[in-house]
This record gives sequence, C-alpha cells and structure tokens, in this order.
Amino acid sequence: MLHRLTKIISIAALAVAGGRQACAQTPPRLTLQEAQALAVKNHPQIQAAQNEVGFANQQIVINRAPYYPEVSGEITGSQGNNLSRIGAGDLSASRLFDRFGQGIVVHQLVTDSGRTPNLVASARFNAQATAQDLDATRYNVLLAVNRAYFDVLHSQAVVKVAEQTVAARQTLSDQVTELARNQLKSQLDVSLVDVNVSEAKLLLIRAQEGIQGALAELGRALGSDQPANYQLIDEPLPPGPPDKPDDLIVQAQNNRPELASLRSSREGAYKFFEAEKDLNRPTVSVIAVGGGIPFINTPVNAPIPAEYEGVAANVNIPVFNGHLFSARREAARQRAMEADQRLRDQQERVARDVRVAWAGAITAFQRIDVTAQFLRQAALALDLAQGRYNLGLSSIVELTQSQLNLTEAEIENLSAKYDYQTQNSVLHYTIGNLR
Repeated sequence: MLHRLTKIISIAALAVAGGRQACAQTPPRLTLQEAQALAVKNHPQIQAAQNEVGFANQQIVINRAPYYPEVSGEITGSQGNNLSRIGAGDLSASRLFDRFGQGIVVHQLVTDSGRTPNLVASARFNAQATAQDLDATRYNVLLAVNRAYFDVLHSQAVVKVAEQTVAARQTLSDQVTELARNQLKSQLDVSLVDVNVSEAKLLLIRAQEGIQGALAELGRALGSDQPANYQLIDEPLPPGPPDKPDDLIVQAQNNRPELASLRSSREGAYKFFEAEKDLNRPTVSVIAVGGGIPFINTPVNAPIPAEYEGVAANVNIPVFNGHLFSARREAARQRAMEADQRLRDQQERVARDVRVAWAGAITAFQRIDVTAQFLRQAALALDLAQGRYNLGLSSIVELTQSQLNLTEAEIENLSAKYDYQTQNSVLHYTIGNLR
C-alpha cells in the first residue's frame, strides 16, 4: 500500500514538473495593442526622435538668452616695466604697470530691432515641427508593427493549412497504396498521390520558412535584434472602407503629422527670414563694470583708486560688410520659399497616398467574399470528386486537382483576410489615424 502511494505521488510530481516545463516553453500572449505599446517604448527610432525634440526645445532657450543680462566675474593680474607705453596694436589705454584686480561685468542687450524675438519664434516653430516629426516616426513604427504582426498571423495560418494538406494527402496516399496492393487501383494512382504528398510537404517547408522571416520582421518592428517569440492573438476584421476617398483626403490633410511638421517648418523659415532682415537695423546694448584693485604699483604722482565702476551704452549701426547681411537675408527668403513648395509637394503626395491606399483596401475587402465563395466551391468540388473516385467514376487526376484547388482556395482566403487587415492599417496610416 505504501509503495503504491509513493508511486502515485511520484507520478503526480512528474506531471506537475512537466506542466511547469510546458508552461515555461509556451511563448507569452501578445495582442496587437500590446505590440504597439512595446514598440513605442523600445524602438530606437522613436527614442532618437525624442532626443531630437529635446534638442529643438533647447534651441528656444539658446535664442531667448539675449533677453537676460550676461554677468561674468573677472580676475586680472598684469606685470609691466613701470612708466612704459604700448607702441603698437589697437587703440587702447597704453600705460603698463603691475596690478592685480577683480570685478564683475554686466552686459545687457536693450534692443536689436526685433531680431531676437524673430529668432525665438523661429526656434519655437522648429520645435513644433520636431514634435510633429516624432509623431510621424511613431506612426511609421506602428505601421511596421501592424504589417509584421499580420504577416506572422498569416504565415502561421498558412502553416496550419499546409499541415492539414499534408495530413489529408498522406491519408489518401495510404488508402490508394493499400488499394493498389489489393489490385483495386493502379500503380499510376499511387504515383500521382505520392506526387501530391511531396507538393504538400514542399508547401509546408516554404510556409515554415515564411514564419521565421515574419518573426524576424516583427522583432525588428518591436525594437529588438531578436525574433519575436510571442503567441499572437488574432484581430477581428475591421469594417469595410468608405465608398469614396474624398473625406479621407480631407482627414489626411488635417491629421498627417508630416504636413503639420512642414507647416511649422515653413513658419519657422519665414520668422528666420524676418530675423535676417533685422540684421540691417541698429543694435543697442548697455555694459556696466565694477570691482576693486587690492594691489597696484603706480607712480606717486598718478594715484589710482582702489575701487572702480562704470556704465556705458553702445549703439551699433551696420553700414557695409561686403553684402553679407543682404546675402543672408536673400538666402533665408529662398529657404522660406522652398518650405512653401515642400509643403505643397507633400500635400499632393498625401492625397495620392490616400487614394492608392483606399483602392488597395477596397480591393482587399472585395477579395474576402470572393475567396470565401471560392473556398466553399472548392470544398464542395473535393467532396464530389472524392465520392466519384471512391465509386470508380473518375480518375485520380480529378481528385488530386480538387485537392490542389482546395489548398489554393484556403490560402487565398487567408491571404485576403490578412491583406485587408494590413491594407486597412495602411489606409489609417495615410489619413493620420493609426492608433
């Protein structure tokens, strides 16, 4: 009795361990929404775009810096032969003497005739464009995830069809081989069904290869250098696309982040053009200095105070600099006009992309019903061919052709389903509505 109980406990422990091992080997489940969230979190392109947004925001701070005073502390020591004078160089206080001093310099821009406000506005528009580029990058990553996700589901479904096809054709091959042994079927029938089995096995090999490629693409779309090892959850078919693409084009013009980015870039280019025009206007600044000189070696008849302070204003009026400012102004104007044309070009591209994606979605959606009817008819034809062959009313060629038609119909139906889901994702991408 004790031995029997021990054996039961051992079997139960082995079963639990086997169950745990099976659970450990089962890949985790992953929905499309979870895959998208994982890609947004991990993909290097999105992280790089986020860094670019941070860089653009700092450009606003850089261009806004002249609004605030520039304060610096200075410590200076010098040595010179007493009572000597500087004989060459720029005009300056030329007397040399030994000294050590320290102080503070405050420099404040009063006005540059609007150049700084225009530069700040240009930087703000450029930062907005960069933020829209981040959204565009996120859309590109999400589209790649959707495509790879449905490619994996498609490949897995084709593998299942191929496995069922191999099993069905192998069953028929076994039956025909047995009938041939009993002199009820010819050896030709055996050869033809064996050919069918080999074709089904080749289909299975190609389908399994397709899964490996699709898993590698999904791993890349998720921001990883490893193939995706997940149990993907099938998504329900979305509703059909609208009858006309006109409303979709309007949505795309309003929603696409690429267009929003180009609009902001255009505004930034025109603000920079205004800033370059302001180069020809006066600039007013104020400087204040103050400090002390704890040590100085000067003649007795020329005493210098131990403390100093001073304030000055400077007005800089550009007169001539070899056409530098006019060339910069014209270059900025050309860049702004270029931004106009780039926006127009992208608007036309978006309209074209929407029409192409809409046409592809319509075609893929229509294929679903057609291939479903094809599948029903192929299944019915196979049943009839099987019955006729069993009754000796048809040849093995008719039966194998019916099997081939059924396999083709199953694959076409699966392709239509997943192609429409992919095309629907592309359509939502083109109108700026991919989530």
